[in-house]
Amino acid sequence: MAAFNDRIIEEFRATGGRVGGMFSGADLLLLTTVGARSGQPRTSPVGYARDGGRILVFGSNAGQPRHPDWYHNLLANPQVTVELDTETFTAYAVPLRGEERDRLYAEQGERIPAYAEYQEQTSRVIPVVALHAADGAAGRAAAIGDELVRIHDGLRRQLAEVRAGARGGTVELREHCLAFCGALHGHHANEDGAFPQIEKRFPELAPVLDRLRREHVVVAGHIRALRELLEAGGDIGADLDRLAQELETHFAYEEDLLVPALNKLAP
Repeated sequence: MAAFNDRIIEEFRATGGRVGGMFSGADLLLLTTVGARSGQPRTSPVGYARDGGRILVFGSNAGQPRHPDWYHNLLANPQVTVELDTETFTAYAVPLRGEERDRLYAEQGERIPAYAEYQEQTSRVIPVVALHAADGAAGRAAAIGDELVRIHDGLRRQLAEVRAGARGGTVELREHCLAFCGALHGHHANEDGAFPQIEKRFPELAPVLDRLRREHVVVAGHIRALRELLEAGGDIGADLDRLAQELETHFAYEEDLLVPALNKLAP
């Protein structure tokens, strides 16, 4: 399989994304993740679909009983690299949950029946992951501030689903919680990297950015505590409630004071 994938990757890059054979005419991209254990870049050919300004990828693994390696990698590090046609860009990966995941996977199964067959072949829930371009590539031209709000809303939904799972004792609670923690950590890491440029462009926002940095540290502490509690098999409900309250205050403050400034920047 590794040799097969290598041939597809080589052909994709040589032809600007036009792959022949069994993938002729298919919507295919190259997804590079950071290995969860190795820390090394790993590139995989992945089928995709567009959903508005985001790109959806599907962890079908041809209906095999385990998730593809790239899915486990992006749970550990949500920042990925996407090669699509002749473009290469950084993206932020968010696994979708609940009704949204079910609806979008069903739509993909209607477009390409093989995906419906893959889900019938396995008892696992095949992941659907949304890729959000980090730099306005792939046809996305949303204002930066509006994009920040949309990412926050996605994290809000994801956390709400984890809290609902904690109350209901769902089997996939651990996986969902770790996915959310990874996504939130990746989002704040990206923000910390961007804050110096924002401060350079808007010096008057320095106090706001300092507060956000401090709050990132507090949130990181909540994430560590959650992961430790999960490993110990403890009840995470109360910790999730505290994190939700802390995070909503953080998001609201950031949106009130940063979004207007960010929307002045070019996409």
